[in-house]
Amino acid sequence: MNSAFTPEMWRSLLPEIGLLILALVLLIFDLIWLKQPQQRGKWLGWMTSMGILVIMGIAAGFSVPQGEGSLEWGGMLRFDEAGFVFRMIFMSAAALTALFAIQHEALKKRGEFFALLLISTLGMNLMASAADLMLLFLAIETTSIPLYVMAGFLTRDDRSVEAGIKYFLFGAITSAVMLYGFSLIYGLTGTTQIYELKASFQSGNLPPGLAGLVILLVLVGFGFKISAAPFHFWAPDVYQGAPTPVAGFLSTASKAAGFAVLLRVFQITFADQNALWSVMIGLIAAASMLIGNYLALAQRSIKRLLAYSSIAHAGYILIGVAADSELGTLAVVYYLMAYLVTNLAAFGIVNLIENRVGTDEINALAGLNRRSAGLGLAMLAAMLSLGGIPPFAGFFAKLLVFAAAVERGMIWLVLVGVFNAVVGLYYYLNVLKVIYLQPPPEEKIAAPTTTAWRVALWACMAGILLIGFWFAPWYSWAQAATSAIWVY
Repeated sequence: MNSAFTPEMWRSLLPEIGLLILALVLLIFDLIWLKQPQQRGKWLGWMTSMGILVIMGIAAGFSVPQGEGSLEWGGMLRFDEAGFVFRMIFMSAAALTALFAIQHEALKKRGEFFALLLISTLGMNLMASAADLMLLFLAIETTSIPLYVMAGFLTRDDRSVEAGIKYFLFGAITSAVMLYGFSLIYGLTGTTQIYELKASFQSGNLPPGLAGLVILLVLVGFGFKISAAPFHFWAPDVYQGAPTPVAGFLSTASKAAGFAVLLRVFQITFADQNALWSVMIGLIAAASMLIGNYLALAQRSIKRLLAYSSIAHAGYILIGVAADSELGTLAVVYYLMAYLVTNLAAFGIVNLIENRVGTDEINALAGLNRRSAGLGLAMLAAMLSLGGIPPFAGFFAKLLVFAAAVERGMIWLVLVGVFNAVVGLYYYLNVLKVIYLQPPPEEKIAAPTTTAWRVALWACMAGILLIGFWFAPWYSWAQAATSAIWVY
């Protein structure tokens, strides 16, 4: 590997450099506006979102990988289309979250919140492109530590503080277990480079039992990031206690980052052990769908319902991982794009309702369509997309993961998935029943909403419809990411 600095090396890190500079700029402006809270509340979120869009534009112009990709920075980063697509997903989620946060009174005036959001996104970008276990672990911690703080950001709210502490404690434990797995990998192979580990595991010197232990330990850390059962126990309390925009970011971008590393590590490093981990992931997928959907049925809080829904959706996405095929990987990437806009829209609406009514109970949505027809319609699209109803984005996402499992002969997993999709549709329709059939309270919710919040919501609505109706470009992106992972 050439250690000299080349233009290719700098191009591979342009988005991360941009995010770091933007975070520093935000903190400087936050100090300038320290005694002008109205200016801070008005502009910090917009600066964050617009800055991310500029970074995405620069990345699209100068950081698109050419060919099959390359190893950069001493083999620490894999500069390929898979990393590029996932970076776009993470930064899109951060830009939308920044706009939704402007609607939250306690967040919009805090420059450090937006800086933490950017640093976490930077960590996710590195997770998606990491080609070395050392960098991967550092990227995971760079992602996680700001998220722990963001979850407990409302220091005067006991539920938020509890959410931050729980998330931190469970995250620290699972990170330690995962790191132990990484240390075993290094001890057994003598290398931490993901693209060299495949050859080490192919040598056949590793006993199957020890290989299974290593895979299980690594899976604990990744399972926590994607909130899959049985590593899901933190999600309902953290989602409910955290500021609602943070909960939306956790359920989409953080989950996508977990799947990015899960795909790259398992389908490359443990390629020859796929018969073992495919079954393990299939069982975790089934457990996640069953636990998530059935516990969601009993929820009275819309944020807890969406948390259990997120666990169930982790199970659906894991079907594509368990399939261990190019179609399965493509289905995972496509599903993450669809889930991003859908869940952010749902949490964005919940954020508005919670701020106006003061509660996150499902009954707070009663008669929403008559209080605000536009909000009712937006929640209808989000719930039906989560339920997998055509022509919304969620339908094609579920169709692809089920098709990948059928292709690999995993009919039992498809049956579990289809059955759980019906169960999930029941509680999504129950939310819509509250919105459309229950009588509304006296007050209206038509205003006030910020321009930023409306822009973010309509962007999500456009995504839900376009990913459903206009299938080709999103499929092509997912296909490009898949090809980059499966080239090895």
